[in-house]
Amino acid sequence: MTLHADDYQASRSRYDSMTYRRTGRSGLDLPAVSLGLWHNFGDDVPLDRQRATLRRAFDLGVTHFDLANNYGPPYGSAERNFGTIYAQDFKRYRDELILSTKAGYDMWPGPYGQGGGSRKYVLSSLDQSLARMGVDYVDIFYSHRFDETTPLEETMGALDTAVRQGKALYAGISSYSGPRTKEAVEILRELGTPLLIHQPSYSMLNRWVEEDLLDVLGEEGVGCIAFSPLAQGMLTSKYLGGVPEGSRASQDKSLSTDLLTEQNLTHIRALNEMAQSRGQSLAQMALAWILRDQRITSVLIGASSVAQLEDSLGSLDNLDFSQEELDTIDQHAVEGGINLWKTSSAH
Repeated sequence: MTLHADDYQASRSRYDSMTYRRTGRSGLDLPAVSLGLWHNFGDDVPLDRQRATLRRAFDLGVTHFDLANNYGPPYGSAERNFGTIYAQDFKRYRDELILSTKAGYDMWPGPYGQGGGSRKYVLSSLDQSLARMGVDYVDIFYSHRFDETTPLEETMGALDTAVRQGKALYAGISSYSGPRTKEAVEILRELGTPLLIHQPSYSMLNRWVEEDLLDVLGEEGVGCIAFSPLAQGMLTSKYLGGVPEGSRASQDKSLSTDLLTEQNLTHIRALNEMAQSRGQSLAQMALAWILRDQRITSVLIGASSVAQLEDSLGSLDNLDFSQEELDTIDQHAVEGGINLWKTSSAH
């Protein structure tokens, strides 16, 4: 199927079935399931497939598309590819969209592009992101990671500047620990730009946010959008029988085959059986499980196809769990050694 530019008209029923949640104590609603453009929107994926996924997502009420400066591969290509599709398909719907991007990891050569939280890097990166995406502003701009070598006041000050310049509507952070998040909240509050949202990794096999971060977010009225809710694909049926060709693990895309231990697979298979008993796919149950907590605003999914997208959105059909189900899940929802971002949240 060839998708032609400029022939897209969004479905008139796009808001009929999606669930929206308020982001902390702000005035912003996000879809319970948002679309992340991490690994499936680089130059190694046909543009027509990317376009089909974005169109279908919006047609089903997914109003939030999440990017970062280094998404690809190569770096920057996800934003550039999105910009191409946005100009042709979504520009007319800009006021119905929440677009986000981030700065924090290495991006361009030399001392000013190696990532972190310096004012120079953060604000320069935002300007580059806006140019690649072809937009005047993003709705949410994140500090992608905590930088222990830069004063937190400088990093939060850069986010405040981005908002005051009109290049972002809201400020966010990602992979910050509970205590550092509380500090960030206080700094931004004093500057007059409240922290809107935190984006941590969170899944059945990676529950670090339950230690103290969710408590901080709830107390401070900050939203939470969980990324990698399917544990880089481990919480799907994909790896129950081995490593299929073309999967993330086979390509070493954020999921090493070393993580597919027999212990992890034993827990995953048990969770899969439970999902089947609930009439859900494992992925659907994994997403619904995260959304069980009202402090979670949204779960951020990746989708390599329209079918995968639709399966994930099916999680919204059954968000209820009995206490017995939650107790059984707790026996298998255990640390799987998959938190690739723990260095940022260790401070």
